[in-house]
Order: sequence, then structure tokens, then C-alpha cells
Amino acid sequence: MKKTVLTFGLISGVMISVLMGGNLLLANKIGSGHSLVLGYTTMVASFLLIYFGIRSYRDNTLAGQISFGRAFACGILITLITCVFYVAMWEIVYFNFMPHFMDSYFAAQIHKVQSSSLDPATTAARVAAIQRSQQLYQNPFVNMAYTFMEPLPVGLLITLISAAILRRKAPVEPTAASAVMST
Repeated sequence: MKKTVLTFGLISGVMISVLMGGNLLLANKIGSGHSLVLGYTTMVASFLLIYFGIRSYRDNTLAGQISFGRAFACGILITLITCVFYVAMWEIVYFNFMPHFMDSYFAAQIHKVQSSSLDPATTAARVAAIQRSQQLYQNPFVNMAYTFMEPLPVGLLITLISAAILRRKAPVEPTAASAVMST
């Protein structure tokens, strides 16, 4: 399983990194709503390699048979490798090329809350929560954890679906008793 996981995890990781870099270049041009959709679409495209990785492992290593648990293990390992690439790419881009990106993001979130028609107490509470998140995001470990949690649910969902679709049990061999009964 190690070879399959590494092969498909590395391919998926490079794919998600390159696509994320392209998305960040387009983010200001297409707007935040479209950028969000494009970002999750590229995650799904990258995580499709989970399906192909599990299928390759099942067909090439396990003679066409795989349990749900083993398929899930293969898929989640590919997911984790891909998520590590995603986090590494974000850290490189964020700290080297876009250090004020999150400041702009949090400012836009605060403006959105303040522009809504909420009562003053609710508005103040939501703004305070956004400001706490902004302070937490300055910690590199929290920053990495937040970033890791972005693609993980997508990868987990695709892993579950792929493991369910690709599981295949060994064919049941007819026993001597059932062979006698059928004649």
C-alpha cells in the first residue's frame, strides 16, 4: 500500500498545490464568492486521485478484492499527504507573497457583519469573534491547523465514497454440499 499511497498522494499533492497557486492569482479578479467555488472545485479535482489510488491498489496489489476498511485506509493516507501539500503551499504563498491576504479577508468579514441589519449587540459579538480568529491566525500552528482543515473534509468525503464504491469481496466458492444440492 505504501507505494500506491505515496504515488497517488504525491501526484494529488502537487496537483492541489499548483491549482491553489493558480487560484490565488485569480482571486482578486473573480471575486471572493467565485474564488471560493473555484477553490473547492480544484480540491475535488485533486482528491479524485483518491479513487484512482484505491482502485489501483485493489486491482494491482490485492487481485481485485478490497474491504471497505482497507480502501478507507488507503484513501485517507492519500488525503493526508495531499493536505500536507496544501498547507505547505499556503504557508509559502502566504508568508512570502501575500502577507496581508488574511488581514484583507478579516476586514471584509468585519465589514460584511457591520453592514448587515443585525442588532448592535449581535454585531459587536460577531466582530469580536472575527477579531479573535484574526489574532489566533497569527500563531503559525493555528494557521497551519486552520489551513489543514480546509481540504480535509473534502478528502474525507471522497475517501468514504470511493471506499464504498470500490470495495469488493472475494467471490464465494461453492461448497460440496451446495454443488450436490444444485444437481
